[in-house]
Amino acid sequence: MPHDNPALVTTSWLGANLGRPDLRVVDASWYLVASGRDAAAEFAAGHIPGAVFFDLEASSDDATTLPHMLPRAERFAERMRRLGLSDRDAVVVYDGSGVNLSAPRVWWTFRVFGHPRVSVLDGGLMKWKAEGRPLETGSPAPAPGRYTARLNASLVRNFAEMLANAASGREQVVDTRPAARFEGSEPEVRPGVRTGHMPGSFNLPFGDLVAPDGTVLPPEQLRARVEAAGIDLTRPVVASCGSGTSACSLVLALHLLGHGQVAVYDGSWTEWGGRTDTPAEIGTAR
Repeated sequence: MPHDNPALVTTSWLGANLGRPDLRVVDASWYLVASGRDAAAEFAAGHIPGAVFFDLEASSDDATTLPHMLPRAERFAERMRRLGLSDRDAVVVYDGSGVNLSAPRVWWTFRVFGHPRVSVLDGGLMKWKAEGRPLETGSPAPAPGRYTARLNASLVRNFAEMLANAASGREQVVDTRPAARFEGSEPEVRPGVRTGHMPGSFNLPFGDLVAPDGTVLPPEQLRARVEAAGIDLTRPVVASCGSGTSACSLVLALHLLGHGQVAVYDGSWTEWGGRTDTPAEIGTAR
């Protein structure tokens, strides 16, 4: 794998490269509580050989009530050292959702903290299993790695910046929640969070970015989906969702289209919709 890693690698590529000394595989699975799925238990029951489990909650900021916000750089580095990762490793992340729910979030997180040698496994664990590829069980305890991290704040937006953008409209806000939640016809999944969306934002559900087998749509189809949602690929984008996880699927898609002016609103709708002093709209996107 070259120094500038491709954003996506295939299951065939990973199968041929497992065991390479500079390659680390990371299971980035995470699910909403309502799904009834336990990502850590599923990992122990069967994961790609050599993989380590990236616990999204445990690798997040514990000084906020908002869900899985980015941690401080040193906390992230300490967690990655405990997973046996080092600065020079090539990292491949995957999840078990079949729709790229959380692997892109972890891909983005590595990039935010200065680790460009990171790829997403196209199709994830679902495709790996469908092809009859090997699994291993248990929860490994790797030797500590040598990992450092430095935050690239240009890839992240906070509440104050989003409030300013609501007035200026400088950056396009794209919400990747399912349409019913964006429109406000279904309640939010977290207590105390209003329905609806940020005024002027666009909606492109993250599930629309993948094919039935969980692989990312080819570039021409991605471009068509993005443009159909009203997004101008010549202008900067801020991706948002419920809590900053599935938003990163859009970051990945835009990266594949060569659009680099993309940030993530880390607090996303849980922060914006959880307040009473922020404007919200109900109904379809503009």
